[in-house]
Amino acid sequence: MGEDCTVSPNATVGHRHREDARPPRIGDRATIRSGSIVYADVEIGDDFTTGHGVLVREDTAVGDDVVVGTNTVIDGTTAIGSHVSLQTGVYVPTNTAIGSEVFVGPNAVLTNDAYPIRKEYELEGPTLEDHVSVGANATLLPGVTVGEGSFVAAGAVVTEDVPPETLAVGAPAAFRELPEELRGGNEIA
Repeated sequence: MGEDCTVSPNATVGHRHREDARPPRIGDRATIRSGSIVYADVEIGDDFTTGHGVLVREDTAVGDDVVVGTNTVIDGTTAIGSHVSLQTGVYVPTNTAIGSEVFVGPNAVLTNDAYPIRKEYELEGPTLEDHVSVGANATLLPGVTVGEGSFVAAGAVVTEDVPPETLAVGAPAAFRELPEELRGGNEIA
C-alpha cells in the first residue's frame, strides 16, 4: 500500500483467491471505502478512489487517478488506463480493456458472453479506447470496440464496433457524426 492511503475498516484489501496469490499493489493516496473488496493479484496506480461496495477482482491492472463508483464491479482479468471514471453501478466483465481518459456513466453494463449458458464461448469483454464516453444505462456487447473519442449515448445498446470519433445512439445503436460540442476527447482529473 502506498503513502497517504485511506482504507475503511470495513473494506478488504488483498482478498486471497488462491494460495499463491501476490498481495495487491496500490499506489499513493488511495481511498478505499466501506464494503469494498480488492483482491490479491491486482495492481493499482496513484490517486485511486472507490465509492462504497466496490469489487475489484484478481489479475486487474488500474492506472493513475481512477474513480470507481459505489456498487461497481470489475470482474478481473481487466486493464484500465489512467484518468478513468466508472460511475455508480457499472459492471466491467472479465477480459475487458479500458483506455485512458474514459468516462462510463451510471449503471452502464459491459458484457463478455455472447451466449450466456447456451453454448461454449470464449469470454471477450469490450474494448474502450482512449477518450471514450459511455452514457448511463448503456449496454456494450461482447468483443465490441468503441473507437477513440467516441460517445455512446445513454441507454444505447452497442452490438458492433463503433468507429473513432462517432456518436452511437439507440437500441441497437446507430452511428452518427459526432456533434462538434462532443469533439476533443475527455479531460478527467
